[in-house]
Amino acid sequence: MPVAYQNIPSALTGGSKYKVDQKGGITLDDASKEKLNKQSIPYLPSWRKNEKYEPYEFIEYHDRALKADKDLTNLFPKDGKYELENLSPKFGTEIKGIQLSELNDAAKDELALLASQRGVLVFRDQDLIEKGPKAFTDFAKHYGELHIHPTSGAPKEFPEIHSVLTGNTDENPFSTKNSLISFHSDVSYELNPTGISLLSVTNNPKAGGDTVFADAREAYNRLSPLFREKLEDVYALHTAVPQANLAIVKGGVVKRHPVENIHPIIRTTPTGDKVLYVNSAFTKSIVGLKAEESEFLLKFLLDHISGGHDFQIRVNWKPNSVVVWDNRISSHSAILDFDTNEPRLIIRAAARAERPVNNLANLNKPDENNVYEGPEYLGNRVEPGSAKA
Repeated sequence: MPVAYQNIPSALTGGSKYKVDQKGGITLDDASKEKLNKQSIPYLPSWRKNEKYEPYEFIEYHDRALKADKDLTNLFPKDGKYELENLSPKFGTEIKGIQLSELNDAAKDELALLASQRGVLVFRDQDLIEKGPKAFTDFAKHYGELHIHPTSGAPKEFPEIHSVLTGNTDENPFSTKNSLISFHSDVSYELNPTGISLLSVTNNPKAGGDTVFADAREAYNRLSPLFREKLEDVYALHTAVPQANLAIVKGGVVKRHPVENIHPIIRTTPTGDKVLYVNSAFTKSIVGLKAEESEFLLKFLLDHISGGHDFQIRVNWKPNSVVVWDNRISSHSAILDFDTNEPRLIIRAAARAERPVNNLANLNKPDENNVYEGPEYLGNRVEPGSAKA
């Protein structure tokens, strides 16, 4: 059976150079560091060759949004001076005049509720990034146990920050593909995928490098009632194997053995929203269908999401911007429309959320994480770091 991985252009994996110390620590070299701004330095990706974590176990999750004051009086006090601008009628809001670092716990709960309603919240002029990785992770921890990514780099001492350095290469990213848009819901292969998430770009090109988000609730609502009914009890397999294989092929580190888990195509969130829960990065197949049938139906659903420009928004990154979004009700993609010799550093911290269900009667019902041990995983054949691209 062939090994499954995507040969991603170096513009997406980054052309920056790294060095390895005697203890197996992998860090950015000095020449690559000089191309980044000062704010990015505390967030640089790093790895340790011996860094390993056990596969996650099931957790119960209790949504902070359900504890919130529905009037949002702590997040938006009467005497506050703030501006809200909806990025589209149903999805996405830009907020000015609120410092995330100053919010109390009640306001953070209300932030989760607002994220569950608007999907994506864009905050400008934030001091959270300048305060450093600890402040960034401490804020995100309010929403639950933070997820540690199985392959990506992280700042030293802060493995919960998913740090992705791209660009910094002269390669033509479109030499083999017309588009590199890949809508995904982060780590949907996990038994407990992430929910409330924080995202920021600390080093962005002069123009471009936006992030596009799609509303998975509206993607569901646009389907006909009969089609929604047919999908109600249909499940899909989500896999981490191609991502792990890519890390090995690129000489990277797989910190946690890849998993595959089955989730409902129609997911119901704790706040009662129904969402279309498939994505092009991690959804492998539809359970119970033959290969051709699965590919046909998945292609329709994925094209429906990627082509739904009337339920998508685009976030333009400005200095000191922080996005808070609900990963359960949206999918997103980086937009590679900038000169790839410019580096782009994006950071994320995200809390593990509930096991996806289609019926809230099954919410927090214990389940087992499915660790993949099949032949498609390259790590079962070679030692990590020994394969080359």
